[in-house]
Amino acid sequence: MSGVPARPVDELRSAATRLAESGIDTPRRDAEWLLAHVLGVDVGRLVMVDGIDEPGLGAFRDAVEQRAQRIPLQHIVGTAAFGPVDLAVGPGVFIPRPETEYLLEWAVGHLGSSPGPHVVTDLCSGSGALAIAIATMVPETRVLAVEADGAALQWLRRNAADARCAPGSRVEVADADVTDATLMAGLVGSASVSLVVANPPYVPLDAEVGPEVAHDPARAVFGGADGMSVIVPMVPVIAEMLEPGGLVGIEHDDTTAAPVTECLRASGSFEDVTPRRDLAGRPRFVTARRTRG
Repeated sequence: MSGVPARPVDELRSAATRLAESGIDTPRRDAEWLLAHVLGVDVGRLVMVDGIDEPGLGAFRDAVEQRAQRIPLQHIVGTAAFGPVDLAVGPGVFIPRPETEYLLEWAVGHLGSSPGPHVVTDLCSGSGALAIAIATMVPETRVLAVEADGAALQWLRRNAADARCAPGSRVEVADADVTDATLMAGLVGSASVSLVVANPPYVPLDAEVGPEVAHDPARAVFGGADGMSVIVPMVPVIAEMLEPGGLVGIEHDDTTAAPVTECLRASGSFEDVTPRRDLAGRPRFVTARRTRG
């Protein structure tokens, strides 16, 4: 290296080319996020950076090479954005996806349109994305975040503790298997919850997944041969905890909207069972209302 600061525009161009060649769908965006992370600035302020010194250049190129090896961007920078919050993530916890923000928007819309206070349960909470975002966006809400995996629980507890004071104080973390009806009945009182959200393991075992998914824990991704091994036993647990008229939203695989819908209808505990699609038209989650009978 010559000692002359490298020009960000040149490094970003080279990095984007390298990432595109490795199959990254958003090479320029990822390159910008990596450079902003290395330099400790917001992405929007990169245009104000005149040059990159040798230590920064080395760190940036190392980060680009990690991303080119399909290590998730979030693992490299150590955080994942979800709705209004930034969450600490890394090996051992599922990285929250932007697609789950559709479920977040639905939940917040219903909570915000009815008088509080509300009690929400986030099942298979992982990093705490849904729980912390809901607590942040709906002030009169207490959220129970339920997770069974030990590694994920460490990230969940960290994120709940690091959340801004008010949201963090309204998020309780529980170590429990959401398919264990007896355990969950002791943890969550009958008919005591206003709304349930769940982003459970739902990918069928034979589904093709992207290279980055290999860095997510398999237990958080795959839901048995048909993608329903967690959802099916979870439905009666949800029915027990929801108050009459309470709502549930369950995210699912693109291929399992019909089985999830049928599972909720067949239980006899739900009405208004509605498959929901994202803006691209893909099946994304199913919602239902606890019967009042």
